[in-house]
Amino acid sequence: MTIQQTISASIRGLTYQGGCGRLVVFHPESGDKETAGPVSRFIPSAASIESGTLSDAELHELSAAVAKGGETQPLTVDVPMVGRFNGLPRSGRAAAAGADRNAVVAGRVAVVTGGAQGFGAEIVRALAAAGAVVVVADLNREGAERFAATIREETGSEHARAVGVDVSDEASVAAMVANISESLGGIDLFVSNAGVLKAGSVKELSLDDFEFVTRVNYRGFFLCTKYAAPVMAAQFRASGINRYEEDVPYYTDIIQINSKSGLEGSNKNGAYAGAKFGGIGLVQSFAMELVTDGVKVNAICPGNFFEGPLWADPDRGLFVQYLRAGKVPGAESVADVKRFYEQKVPMGRGCRGGDVARAILYAVEQKYETGQAIPVTGGQVMLR
Repeated sequence: MTIQQTISASIRGLTYQGGCGRLVVFHPESGDKETAGPVSRFIPSAASIESGTLSDAELHELSAAVAKGGETQPLTVDVPMVGRFNGLPRSGRAAAAGADRNAVVAGRVAVVTGGAQGFGAEIVRALAAAGAVVVVADLNREGAERFAATIREETGSEHARAVGVDVSDEASVAAMVANISESLGGIDLFVSNAGVLKAGSVKELSLDDFEFVTRVNYRGFFLCTKYAAPVMAAQFRASGINRYEEDVPYYTDIIQINSKSGLEGSNKNGAYAGAKFGGIGLVQSFAMELVTDGVKVNAICPGNFFEGPLWADPDRGLFVQYLRAGKVPGAESVADVKRFYEQKVPMGRGCRGGDVARAILYAVEQKYETGQAIPVTGGQVMLR
């Protein structure tokens, strides 16, 4: 991480209250320009600036600088040779109370990759409605911008923004996380949802198609975790919370949107199922490692989202692909393929975005669960 990311995340951790810290905006210019609130000064060592880390002593110094700001006014920390960090006043969104599960994400920074369409868009919409500060991260930057504008209009809040990202490209993922860190201060919930599928027999599927599916679905999750986890760890460290206490207030969450195909094999769909099986292996391994940083890692394994573009796109959707691949014996039309898959679900329908969103809220609310693969399949795939 850069020193800018470390300081932003640390300020967010140091200002933890009511479920999350303040939003923090970084400006590369430091100095005596006017601000709306008190200005504190923090001077890290040259070695810390170069390494992007803070010593324990420096973290205590930053804590003292942050403590000079009040809860109802902007907070500004000026860091020579680095820039200026503005901690925004609390909006009240993080103070949502009561038994409503939605309150667990109110005021939290939630990033959703592949968030401009399909499951991703439904997840973004549900999190925004629950009061989260949402970031729509998508390869289609223009589509992400349009959808973020729609969310702002629907919620009446400015807390929705977009960022372009190719989750399979390391530089792109690093730039996405840096952008979010410097504009919002940190990340509380990272939903790794971006995914692709190429169906076909192992005897016919091209290596290019196999590697494309693996690159996005498997490597993409690894890269997103690699860059989001250090930001979350810095928040947790700064919060000063002992993770073995009964109530740990600043756990953050990484959630992979996996698939029921990550729980059982999928005929003529080996590239996708293999990447999803591998994703659960990453979830369990990352969960073991990152728990000491206050990061919970879980997977949601949805059933089939029949209404989304992954299935229903008339040119590239799974119904068309499966029809062409002959995956459904006797099927002569897309309608035949859809009917075949609906009949496999005990609850009689495909999975919907709201089903997945509720599972995400459960995983965030549950403080004593990590490394899990939670099926949301209408009974089609059950825990063993």
